[in-house]
Amino acid sequence: MWLCFKTKVKQIYVELSGAIFRFLLYRFKMASDMDQHEQDQTEQEQKPAKKTAKHDSGAADLEKVTDYAEEKEISSQDIIGAMSLIGDKHSRETAEKAAKQKELAKVTIKKEDVELIVREMEIPRSVAELKLREHHGNVVNALIELTN
Repeated sequence: MWLCFKTKVKQIYVELSGAIFRFLLYRFKMASDMDQHEQDQTEQEQKPAKKTAKHDSGAADLEKVTDYAEEKEISSQDIIGAMSLIGDKHSRETAEKAAKQKELAKVTIKKEDVELIVREMEIPRSVAELKLREHHGNVVNALIELTN
């Protein structure tokens, strides 16, 4: 269980590292775009003004809409909160699985039924036992589920 948790934490760390990298790359790109935009504006001010065409008003409106970009910063508290939520969810899922396994272990099944399912369906013994336990030892229902 601990190994699985450590693996999950490493996976989360890698995903968050990727997200932070993409965020920093986005910020860097935004900064370079802003520098380019300022340079373009300077060049436009230096050039003589061209006559505006009839349909340029739509382009200006489009520029106003696309220039707006809301920037959000990721704080360390947000990251810690997200990691704790993920860890809590994982521990709840693990506890639910353990409770289900414990409940299924209480169900008694016949060895002949397990052998029948293993032989007929050509599946591993563990899968046959699990399906029989899920259906409270009912061979017919277990076979129906396995064939569907």
